[in-house]
Amino acid sequence: MTYGNAKRLCLGLALLSCSAFGSVSGALAAAENISPATPVQALPSIPAPPAGGMNLRPKAATPASGKSVEKAAPVVSISQDSRPTLDASTFINTMRAAWTYKRIAETGGWPSLPAGTVLKAGDKGPLVETLRQRLASEGDLSADLNTGTDFDSQLTKAVKRFQARHGLPESGAVRARTLEALNVPALTRHRQLTASAQRLAGSTFSFGERYVVVNIPSAAVEAVERGQVARRFVAIAGKVDRPSPVVETRITAVNLNPTWTVPVSLIKKDIIPHVRKEPGYLERMKIRILDAKGQEVDPRTLDWSTQNAVNYTLRQDPGAINSLGQIRIDMPNKHAVYMHDTPKKQLFAQDARFHSSGCVRVADVVDFAEWLLRGTNGPAGAWTRDGLDTAIANAARQDIRLEKPVPVAWVYLTGYSTADGAVHFRDDIYGLDTPRSDPLPEPQVVDVPATASIKPKRL
Repeated sequence: MTYGNAKRLCLGLALLSCSAFGSVSGALAAAENISPATPVQALPSIPAPPAGGMNLRPKAATPASGKSVEKAAPVVSISQDSRPTLDASTFINTMRAAWTYKRIAETGGWPSLPAGTVLKAGDKGPLVETLRQRLASEGDLSADLNTGTDFDSQLTKAVKRFQARHGLPESGAVRARTLEALNVPALTRHRQLTASAQRLAGSTFSFGERYVVVNIPSAAVEAVERGQVARRFVAIAGKVDRPSPVVETRITAVNLNPTWTVPVSLIKKDIIPHVRKEPGYLERMKIRILDAKGQEVDPRTLDWSTQNAVNYTLRQDPGAINSLGQIRIDMPNKHAVYMHDTPKKQLFAQDARFHSSGCVRVADVVDFAEWLLRGTNGPAGAWTRDGLDTAIANAARQDIRLEKPVPVAWVYLTGYSTADGAVHFRDDIYGLDTPRSDPLPEPQVVDVPATASIKPKRL
């Protein structure tokens, strides 16, 4: 099943040609036989995340029997929702949502709250009633509860639903970040949905029974199985000036204890300045210098006052301080990006996680690798968490090819809708939703040598 069908293509072309208040409603009306003159309706009441079921909160690493491990670094809590960000119906659901938000904007949008507003359970006053009206406008609060000046338990649940849809901590209270999201105009939300649907219009992603989704603005990785998110992982995506690209490919292998070949750009910007200040830097970071024949070169023989180091291969040995961590997820693609572990695990505790040079770092990556390797046997049978921990502890580089490659899509969805009508939003980290008069520059591509694990390969 793919997005590449005739209806989607027609809708995508309609999106590409419409302005912010252009032909979205017309395109949807044509596709779904909906009259553009139909009165504006409030969004359906947003269902609460499924109770019980799978626990998708990040899990602490489980040490293999008999091993001594460091205490796991803290990881920020993320959604427990089992509904995937991307499935075969996301495009049309997002189109429908864009049309609905357009009509909300055309009829005046929703009320905003004054700057500096802080509201929590037990508060009373006119601002509480404004909050009720605001949440009812998107269906987080039932329309029959949109009046009243008490911040009660029903309003707390509605705020949590709103926060869950926006990837915010589900505190149930309105503070700075929640207030900022509440005050985003309906027209902006319409544009986010339209832009996200436009980015999906050209997708040919093949959804299998098992697939992986990375929504870059969410900084999260979803392992999807039989239409549900089996596991969701906190992630770190690319910086604004080194953005993670949109990718559709397949995960083909898991690399244990990978080496890391330093990109030329980082040799210039990072390695050379470090060595000038600290001659023993390469030895401390376990980085070797190799010539064109693969022979190791003594760093002391290089003139570090020049840029001559870029003429050599600088490769970091496997280990806990390796920039790729202890696991790399191989997914061949033209951008030379991939997913991997990291020694900087403290970054997973942050709400804003955009620190990489384009690749995606995954918290609890061993658990992710175990899920990917299901159905792939190792020396002792099926790969388990303990088996992976043991293999990593052996410190030997190892490539494990998946018996059946797993489809993976990196998408950039700042607005999207799931099949049940819930509409989700994320911050436009890279500014891709903003109308531009000039064409967007090509994103900076990570140097191909940076993808080296066991050995360099042509993608």
